[in-house]
Formats: sequence, structure tokens, C-alpha cells
Amino acid sequence: MKTYSGIDRLPTGRAAERITRGCLVLEGGGWKGLYTLGVLDRMMEKGINLSSVVGVSAGALSALGYVSGQIGWGAGIDLTFRHDRNYCGIGAFRRDHGVTGFSYLFQDILKQRPIDEARLNDPARRLAVSATDLETGEVKYFEKGSCDLYKAVQASASVPYVTRPVVIDGVPYLDGGCAEKIPFRWSETAGEKKIVVVRTRELSYRRKPGAPRLAGWIYRKYPAFVRALGAANEEFNRTVDMLERKAAAGEIFLIAPSEPVKVSRFDGDMEKLGALYWLGYRDMERRQEELVRYLEN
Repeated sequence: MKTYSGIDRLPTGRAAERITRGCLVLEGGGWKGLYTLGVLDRMMEKGINLSSVVGVSAGALSALGYVSGQIGWGAGIDLTFRHDRNYCGIGAFRRDHGVTGFSYLFQDILKQRPIDEARLNDPARRLAVSATDLETGEVKYFEKGSCDLYKAVQASASVPYVTRPVVIDGVPYLDGGCAEKIPFRWSETAGEKKIVVVRTRELSYRRKPGAPRLAGWIYRKYPAFVRALGAANEEFNRTVDMLERKAAAGEIFLIAPSEPVKVSRFDGDMEKLGALYWLGYRDMERRQEELVRYLEN
């Protein structure tokens, strides 16, 4: 199984126990989430452990290792198991009817690389992940402590078109990014004065309006969901414009890739994925003092 050549150079260790007031917002983006993992590992090394986190899709998965305080945990899994067909391949389709093997991750990989459940479930730190309700087309936020967190993360990261919806309490859900690609709204209700947003594409990136034509056919039983898909890209463009204005005004801290991201949603080039991780790590390293000043002022 092909792994990243620099796997042994990934940082490891435990984040400090000290909690910093603030809300961390994590965008999705498939394997572009390696950028986020680099950012988060450097934040943990610097002792920046924010009190609230919200993530969508790949951002929801990235949030697990950050809240559990395990430096290198998420990147180590992705850069080791990307080509394990049970994690991403035919085995995932057989077991989970989708492109990511969530049961393999949460049942098998976690036995090899356990997550710190006690720290993950510490009520002192909030964690929410978003998924899209197929029946209403609206975003649903699942918060740690009041849901099956791993099931909610699976729903949040279940890519449309190629994944069977995840049913929670009788309601079918898919990727939260189908309706809201950056879960900023939750951060505004979290009660935190400081907000840190991690993007997975360069600041100049904008999406083309509309949804793929096949959406109306595949999801014809869920017209509200189809409408949400059709509106999501324009909403994304409005959101990133708003985030840039807020960042320029000093109202939020926004970090995004400092160079164009060439990793695709389902990219399997391990060296590209590893390089994207280090881009996130270095971008955060360069801006860490700026972030500390923002959080302290």
C-alpha cells in the first residue's frame, strides 16, 4: 500500500491542556483537508486550543484530532491509509456504500491509532459538525454530547452522488457542504468573540453558480435538497466575500492556502497530499504570532 514518503517526519505529541476562548471554523474539500490538518497541528504545537469548533465534511473529520489534542493523528491516518481500499476504495463501497470507509476508520483504524475519547468528550470544549437534511434541504448542526458524534461526522462527510445518505433518527443526511460549504453561521451563535476560519482553497477561488444537471434526476424525490444544491455555490461566493471583509476589518482571523491548491477532491497522489499538509503547517507557522495577537486583543 502506497503511503506518503515523509510519513515519519510528521509532528506528533499532545496539545497542552490550556483552552483559549474562540471558535474555529473548518471548511470541507475532500483531500484538500490535508491543508487544514497542517494548520491545526501547528496550532496545537503552539498551544492554541480553541474552546469551540465547527467543521463540515473533511473539516468535521479534521476537527476530531484537534479537539482530542493529538498532534499528527489525522494527517497520519490520511497519509497512511489513503490507498487502503477499505478506507478509500472498493472496500469502502462494500461496507459503507460510499467513497470513505467510515466503519473501517471508526472500528478498525481506531484500534491501531486510538483517539483520546476522554479529551474528545470533555464538555469544556464544544464541537459541532454540519450535515444537509435531504428532506428540507437545510443544514443541521450536530453537537458533541447530544448526538452519536461518529455517525454525525459520517453524515457530514458523505459526498453526494457517490454515497448513500446517512439516516439519523429517521432523517436522511448527506454532506453538510451540499447546503453550506463554510459553516460560519454556527460560529456566530457559539457565543465566542473571536472566530478563526480555515479555508482549503486560496482566497481568490470562487465557484460557478448552479448544481450538476444530474442532481435533479438523482435526487428527484428531494426537491428541497436539489434547490439547496443549486444555491450552494452562489452562497459560498457571498460567504467568502463576507469573510474577507471581516478579516480585513480585524473582526475574524482568516487563513487560506498561500498558493493555488492543485489537489483534487479525490486526489491519490501521496506526495501532493503530503506537500499540501506542509503548506498548511508552514502557513500557520508564519502567521502564528499574528493569530496569538488577534486572540489576545
